[in-house]
Amino acid sequence: MTGEIVNLRKFRKARQRDEKEKQAEQNRLSFGRTKAEKAVTTALNEKAKRSLDQRRLEKSEEKD
Repeated sequence: MTGEIVNLRKFRKARQRDEKEKQAEQNRLSFGRTKAEKAVTTALNEKAKRSLDQRRLEKSEEKD
């Protein structure tokens, strides 16, 4: 039952580095878009919203 001896400090630091890298990868996917990509997404969303509004049978009155 001899096990491998592990330095806990090094193990904890390695685990923290791995967690930070995972978080960084998620952030790159979420926020790492160029200005042009963001503009295209915004334009597509606005076009879809206008298209949907044009097909309404009755326009709802806005409350002030």
